[in-house]
Amino acid sequence: MNEQNPLHADDLPLTDDLVVRYLEDNPEFFSRNPSLITSLRLQDPHRGTVSLVERQQTQLRQKIQGLEEEITQLMSVANNNEQLFRLYSDLYLQLIDSKNVTQLLDILTRATLELLSLSGLKLWLTPSFIANHATPAHDSVIVNDCQSVIETRLANEDYYFGRLQQSELQQIFGHGFAGSVVLIKLEHAGQDIGFLAISSQDADHFDPRMDTLLLSQFQKLVAKLLFQHLEQ
Repeated sequence: MNEQNPLHADDLPLTDDLVVRYLEDNPEFFSRNPSLITSLRLQDPHRGTVSLVERQQTQLRQKIQGLEEEITQLMSVANNNEQLFRLYSDLYLQLIDSKNVTQLLDILTRATLELLSLSGLKLWLTPSFIANHATPAHDSVIVNDCQSVIETRLANEDYYFGRLQQSELQQIFGHGFAGSVVLIKLEHAGQDIGFLAISSQDADHFDPRMDTLLLSQFQKLVAKLLFQHLEQ
């Protein structure tokens, strides 16, 4: 601005930013102009032209509905977690009461198929562990060499969630399927025991984002009991 070309307020270009800044700096604007609240008409994509009050009410209802849906989802998750916790608690008691490795594997298989409604459970024992222990005679025990599976999937992790290649599925389950699996590394007293493989026909059931808190407790208990039974 200079003396030859003075800049007047009317010459300022009115932009959305200027209007927003003005209303933010002057929160009493609508208090000074109460009639504008009901007379101002806004375009609504679903209802046509509505007042500012109606738009605010719609937005508030949408926000409340969103919060109600979030609460419903949280309650559903909490209920599922409670049921899962009780299931695991009952399973732990049964596992602790097992008298030998056959009973232990029977309980694990029954829990997998009946309680968790999953499709299968398999146990693979490392050659180094089998060399010093008797191999359990049970349908869930894998007879194929799965060293490549544990080296590929569990080299640096205790768990693997997701899908496997058909060759890996063939090694573990003796057949291929289009579902998903969780592999659980088993270790106890500094020894590599092997891994458990649990399968689901649902390709999305076992997901890498799954929480491992309960699974960690399950892993330690099963590894310890397997070690103890096979030491006998």
